[in-house]
Amino acid sequence: MADRTRRSTGIAGLDLALDGGFPPSTRVIVSGSPLSGLELLAGQFWETGDRGGTYLMLDTVPQEGMTDARGMDPAALAGAMQGDRIVVDSLSTLVLEWGVDVATGLILDDTREVIGRGATIVYLLYTGLHSPAEEVRMMRAADIFITLRHQIHGNEFERTLAIEKFKDANVPQRVIPYHIVAKGLELSTTSRVV
Repeated sequence: MADRTRRSTGIAGLDLALDGGFPPSTRVIVSGSPLSGLELLAGQFWETGDRGGTYLMLDTVPQEGMTDARGMDPAALAGAMQGDRIVVDSLSTLVLEWGVDVATGLILDDTREVIGRGATIVYLLYTGLHSPAEEVRMMRAADIFITLRHQIHGNEFERTLAIEKFKDANVPQRVIPYHIVAKGLELSTTSRVV
């Protein structure tokens, strides 16, 4: 049965895999390529519920309702985090501009007050931009670490989501296939029997 204290991800299949969604007061890192649907997952999370949150856009011109965080330093980013649903797009930009020490400091220290009031913060991390040591430091800083992968097989895409870390909870034992549709990500909630 789903935990009613959890915060919906905005994706039914992911909520099911997480027993109801993200727990309050969690730091979530979602990792994948720019074409894996990272931004869609973040947008679905941010737009779910009463829209009581902040989407901090560091990478490009923000869409309506998002906060233009280009040029903000980490202290300003932490100060701009309002509400229960916060997205930082992207953690990769923070690492590239400020370094991994400052980025992990934002995750663990600068946002302590935000996490303390029960907010869930989702950080987007793009693959292929960081050293293995930087990636390990960010993985360790997260309470939940999710990876989106995609491969091409012949003329088809295979996309899978893996929940690789879930602090103080059981990590699901399988990857979850997903599709990118007009409204965002859609996860398969059935298993294949072989």
